[in-house]
Amino acid sequence: MSEREVFHAILASLHETAFDRARWSSATALIDDALRTHGSSMLFADGDSEKDIRMIFAWSFARGQRRRALEREYFENYYALDERVPRVRRLPDSKLVHVTDLYREEELKTSATYNELLVPSHGGGNSIIVRLDGPGGSRIVWHVNDSVDGNGWSSAQLNLIRRLLPHIRQCVCVQQALAGAGALGASVATLLDITGLGIVQLDGRGRIVEANDRARDVLRTGEGLFDKGGFLHARLKEDNAKLQAVLARALPPSGAQGAAGPTMVSRPWPLPPLALHVNPVGRPETDLRIWPVAALVLVTDPASRIRIDPAVAARVLGLTGMEGRVATLLAEGMTVREVAAATGRGESTIRSHVKRMFTKHGLSRQADLVRLVLSLGGAPESRR
Repeated sequence: MSEREVFHAILASLHETAFDRARWSSATALIDDALRTHGSSMLFADGDSEKDIRMIFAWSFARGQRRRALEREYFENYYALDERVPRVRRLPDSKLVHVTDLYREEELKTSATYNELLVPSHGGGNSIIVRLDGPGGSRIVWHVNDSVDGNGWSSAQLNLIRRLLPHIRQCVCVQQALAGAGALGASVATLLDITGLGIVQLDGRGRIVEANDRARDVLRTGEGLFDKGGFLHARLKEDNAKLQAVLARALPPSGAQGAAGPTMVSRPWPLPPLALHVNPVGRPETDLRIWPVAALVLVTDPASRIRIDPAVAARVLGLTGMEGRVATLLAEGMTVREVAAATGRGESTIRSHVKRMFTKHGLSRQADLVRLVLSLGGAPESRR
């Protein structure tokens, strides 16, 4: 494939990954091939200091295979010793940094993380690290391992990494928006039933095909975003210019793979701005002529984010106290592993709680449990 085709293949994979975390492996495999690297690691966390940091996910992949043993070894034996951690947090957004620049000269000889883990275990002695600003003050850290040819980093490799950064950021932002609404991994049809997130479907020309109730409410008020002749528009001129530019990139007229992108839409004070994520939708190989949905616009309203009291969830849904806590943490977008860490329980214990809740309510999927919990958000007593 040509460089252009390779890049578009990676973008298409990242767009799919935004809706399904399980697809990270295939996306990273394509990136490894394009960059000719030994793999990469992705970390997403929030918190302003070591005391309140919350790890949302931390994954390491090589040739499409997740390296769980390496992840476990790092966090059990090296994370607390890693000299890079506070320094990465202070890096400017989107600046590519060689890992050796994050260590002092003497540390390159004495650092356990660098000498025992990075260099021998996964070709990380000359890796590239970049920090990206995430939603709500969070941080995305992408660690790209050494080139397989051992000749250092070429300008072409570094340029490709830079070109991928906005798409990596967008992928994580969309995942978090969907996870917060209990919709990660949901189909397009299911997304329209999610009440915690505004979803607008667009066709190839940018015309509104369908919208769920939350999105219709936003468009009806017209305070920031509105429907003008079947097309999305922002109230303020400068916001609308940015919105139309993002939509144009997501829906190129040539039929090429569109590019995802975020934008903000201001509303009258004191309402916070709306956060929009525009994501192209991959078309099936058949029935291209009748495939109506070309992009999804995810509309997040910070003012409407609902948090459910675990005690209320337990009382209303007939759960134990621990089950109520597990259910609400899952509804806030945590994975089973993250819930286990937050509650001090094992992953197997958390899965047992989830299975018992499935049995109590006749459910078979975690997404259904999350939607059940989020449905409590309309009750005034449920807000924390």
